Amino acid sequence: MTHALPADAPAPKTPTSSRAGRSRSSGARLGAIFGIVPFTAYLLLFLAIPTVISLFSGLFDGHGRFTPANLTALWDPTVLGAFWASIWLSAVTAAIGVLVGFLLCYALLGFRPGGVVRTIVDAASSMLAQFGGVMLAFAVIATIGLQGFITLWLKGAFHLDLFASGPWLYGMPGLVIAYVYFQVPLMVITFLPALTALRAEWMEATLTLGGTRGVFWRRVGVPLLAPSLLASFLLLFANAFSAYATAAALASQGAPIVPLQIRTALTSETMLGRQGMAGVLALGMIIVMAIVMTTYALVSRKAARWQA
Repeated sequence: MTHALPADAPAPKTPTSSRAGRSRSSGARLGAIFGIVPFTAYLLLFLAIPTVISLFSGLFDGHGRFTPANLTALWDPTVLGAFWASIWLSAVTAAIGVLVGFLLCYALLGFRPGGVVRTIVDAASSMLAQFGGVMLAFAVIATIGLQGFITLWLKGAFHLDLFASGPWLYGMPGLVIAYVYFQVPLMVITFLPALTALRAEWMEATLTLGGTRGVFWRRVGVPLLAPSLLASFLLLFANAFSAYATAAALASQGAPIVPLQIRTALTSETMLGRQGMAGVLALGMIIVMAIVMTTYALVSRKAARWQA
C-alpha cells in the first residue's frame, strides 16, 4: 500500500542532489582558499620573511652559529637613546592625534551621516592618513621651513622668526609636527565609528532620569568609549613607531629614532664588526610592536562588545 506525500512536503534528497550540494560547497571552499592566496603571499614576502631574516641576522653570525653577542648592542647608550626617542615621539604624536581627533569626531556628530560634510571629512581622512614620506616632508618644509610661506609671512607681518633659536624643524620637534599630519586623520577613521555607535536613547534616558549631559559622559559615554580611545592610542603609537619615510626625508642629518638607526646600520661604512646591528635593532622594534599590537587586539575585542 502506498502513501502519497503531502503537497507541501519537501522532496526527498537523492544521491545526485547530495553530490551536487557537496560539489558546490567544495567549490566555494576552494574559491575562498584561492581568494586568500594573494594576501598570504603578501604577508609572507613583506612580513614573515623579513622578520625571520631580521631575527637570523641579529642572533646568528656570518657562519650561521648562534651568538648572543649582538644583543649587547641593545644596551648601547646610543641605541637606548634612539628607542627612548622613538617611544617618546610615538606617544606624544599618538596623544595629540587622539585629543585632536576626538574633538573633530565629536564635532562631526552635529552633521548628518552620509551628508556632504561627513563625506568630505571621511574622504580627506582616508587620503591624509596615507600621506607621508617625501611628499609630507616637502609639504612641511614648504609651509613652515626656513623659506616656507608661513615662516616668511610671520617674519614680514609680525617680525617673528620661527627659526631664531635654530633649525628645530629638522629634529624631533619637526617630526612631531609632521607625524601629527597623518595621526589625526587615522584617529578620525578608527574612532568615529565607535563614537557614532553611542545611541541617542542613552542620552535621553539620562536626561529623563534627572541627569545632565555631564553625568551622561561621566557615567556612560566615557566608560564605554575608554577601550576604544585606548585602542586608538595604541594603533596611533604603532603607526608612528614604525614610520620611516617621513623621518628619513625630514631629518636627513643624524639618526634620532630607531628606523633611522637601522638605515645607518645598513648603509654606514664605519660599523665594521657589527654586521648584526640592524637585525638587533629590528628585533627590538619587533618586540615593542608585538607588545603594543597584542595589547591593541585585547583592548579592541573589549571595545567591540558593546558596539555589536
